[in-house]
Amino acid sequence: MAKTPAGTPHNPGGAERFNEERAAYTVSRAQPNLEAGVEAIRDTVKTLKPVPGVYRMIDARGDVLYVGKARSLKARVANYTQVSGLTGRLQRMVSQCRSMEIITTNSEAEALLLEAQLIKRFRPPFNVLLRDDKSFPFILLRADHAFPRIHKHRGARKAKGNYYGPFASAGSVNTTLNALQKLFLLRNCTDSFFNNRDRPCLLYQIKRCSAPCVGRISEDDYEKLVKQAKDFLAGKSGQVQADLEKQMAKAAQDLDFETAAILRDRLRAATFIQGSQAINASGVGDADVFALSAKGGHIAVQAFFIRGGQNWGHRAFFPSHTKDVEEDQVLSNVMLQFYEEVPPPATVLVDRALPESGLIEAALSEVAEKKVVLSVPQRGDRRRLMEQASRNAVEALERRLAERGTRAKIGREMAEFLELDAPPERVEVYDNSHIQGAKAVGAMVVAGPEGFEKSQYRKFNIKTAQTDDDFGMMREVMERRFTRAMKDDPDREREGVWPDLVLIDGGKGQMSSVQSVLGELGIDDVPVIGIAKGPHHGREGREVFHFPDGREKTLPTNSQLLFHLQNLRDEVHRYAIGAHRAKRSKAITASPLDEIPGIGPARKRALLLHFGTASKVRAASLEDLQRAPGVSEKVAQQVYDFYHAGG
Repeated sequence: MAKTPAGTPHNPGGAERFNEERAAYTVSRAQPNLEAGVEAIRDTVKTLKPVPGVYRMIDARGDVLYVGKARSLKARVANYTQVSGLTGRLQRMVSQCRSMEIITTNSEAEALLLEAQLIKRFRPPFNVLLRDDKSFPFILLRADHAFPRIHKHRGARKAKGNYYGPFASAGSVNTTLNALQKLFLLRNCTDSFFNNRDRPCLLYQIKRCSAPCVGRISEDDYEKLVKQAKDFLAGKSGQVQADLEKQMAKAAQDLDFETAAILRDRLRAATFIQGSQAINASGVGDADVFALSAKGGHIAVQAFFIRGGQNWGHRAFFPSHTKDVEEDQVLSNVMLQFYEEVPPPATVLVDRALPESGLIEAALSEVAEKKVVLSVPQRGDRRRLMEQASRNAVEALERRLAERGTRAKIGREMAEFLELDAPPERVEVYDNSHIQGAKAVGAMVVAGPEGFEKSQYRKFNIKTAQTDDDFGMMREVMERRFTRAMKDDPDREREGVWPDLVLIDGGKGQMSSVQSVLGELGIDDVPVIGIAKGPHHGREGREVFHFPDGREKTLPTNSQLLFHLQNLRDEVHRYAIGAHRAKRSKAITASPLDEIPGIGPARKRALLLHFGTASKVRAASLEDLQRAPGVSEKVAQQVYDFYHAGG
């Protein structure tokens, strides 16, 4: 998500409206704004040299408007002062620019990589943005244990081992991982679980692990399974299957039918993995495939992930801020931002010739630390694979446009039913969660035209309200939320700070609390609606909607709008309960020793290992504390003083 100056996420669902509003604002003050922007850029050009680097355009509030790279910073940035040669989009950007930040690099390829990194970090409104921020899952076969573990991995690749991926989704990696466990019988348990077993776990019983934890397989035999897994994941699946078939035939010939049955089941797992490949990628090796489809100003980019000739899934991306940008440039930007998180394969197949393809190859090769080739397939298996990716891109875009049409219809119906001036671009939904007043939290979820904006969710640890007072908790949440909004954006100029609609999970009492807070803050233009279960507690799905003036409305039980509003309410309920459970779990695992200043995890562990319980630490004499391993005299005095101060 793009960031506003105070760190509030920008709503990409409202990006088009956001740009239109900025454009309208610029038209009204075009000349003076444009002159100020050009002057700021000219001041920067005076200090620049003809060297490669990255530049950032900054507006009056300090927000990053645009990130660009250049072979020659002086020449590239100077182009923005030639206003007559700029498109309308670039003129709007220049008119908002008030300063620039410059970073020089050693090469243009390095500048290209830094540009992608900064775009992902700042999410500027004038750059093409890859909306999908979810990290991609990998399969990790660790190399830091005598009996390596295989498991799903997300995030930074810091652990020692072999990473296989990316997979398109958690579902695809889980399916493959389950089949790999059946095929190679490798453990997926944590090291602590492994070290404390005295008998095999359930996975051994259902033939998904070889139970190395209790010695059911030797280290050498386990290493053979690990090697087979590496070969299979590296694309040598045929060789692995042939070896298994030979072993099964020999076991059957020796009348060892139990071993033959186990090998048969492993072969079935291998066949399952091979048969689940909906895309024929044989002979392709390691490659990513990108195809773009455009229609009505909207763009979809379809990606296939092929590793070792196996299809590891596909994902459609829908980049934003693509208006007035050439399609091949959009594809280049999407790919570079994608590879900011994912290591590139040896081959990247695209459906069109890209500008600066040699530079992109150099940049990706630098990231991968090996040669990466960018190519447009013309014939054979690769061409057929590209055609399939192109068809998928067209279909993905058509589905997207159909969904947008449905969402737009629901937005219009919502505006009419809830008596809003226009369909809401940003809906905030609130709920509280606690158990008999304990560990109370408030929760806010955000929905936009493209669905839930999970990076903008917020939780509020209840601080001042009585935690058995639902109305008081809602007051506190609203006061903290909108006090911050008034501080961050009192003039309502920034996108993503103020909601177009506030939905409260509750009835008249909660509504009264919210109205009271907004009234005290002088906010009278934020629509607030309460959604509460009907007289039969929602068994009929007939929710009651409470309006600020005391009126109540209902919707037909088969209404699509009702389903949508219930989904919003259910999402905030889920998020609130999750935040409450996390807080409760943290409290359960907390120790009284956590309260002692200066006592870190290592010393706390040493004290508990020596004394057994926190109560025995409290009762210990100073001499006993000093005798505890790993506890210095100073620390022992700290602990003793904490428990015996004043007495």
